Amino acid sequence: MSGAKPVTLPISQQFKLSNDQAPSSERDKEFMAKIPYANAIGSLMYAMVYTLPDIAYSVSLVSIFMSNPRKVHWQSLKWILRYIKGSLGKGLAYGRADKNSYSSAAIEGLVDFDYVGCLDTRKSLTRYNFNAFGTTIS
Repeated sequence: MSGAKPVTLPISQQFKLSNDQAPSSERDKEFMAKIPYANAIGSLMYAMVYTLPDIAYSVSLVSIFMSNPRKVHWQSLKWILRYIKGSLGKGLAYGRADKNSYSSAAIEGLVDFDYVGCLDTRKSLTRYNFNAFGTTIS
């Protein structure tokens, strides 16, 4: 991944992941047997909990398929690694709220949901983001 091109989003809309994409041919199964998918998920979860809360949704999405991943799941995991590569020089920086401005809230929360976003269960997927003084905290 050292020569990979960085990306600006933790996951792309091009990845429509489902359980139906499980490896069907022996060739696919042999390919995925050589891939350290579970190890990569574990490393991403560690990074997500301690330093990168912005990849939480992406990591939870690809970790669903840890027991039986396919090439498309591996590609989406590599996409997350490309995002991390592009954000290595960035970090959390807390500031102060502007005392003179009413619109600069110290804590902001954003919630988004994807109606019937899970292709397997047909349930909605919910995402949230809470910021304190302009920096993501959850």
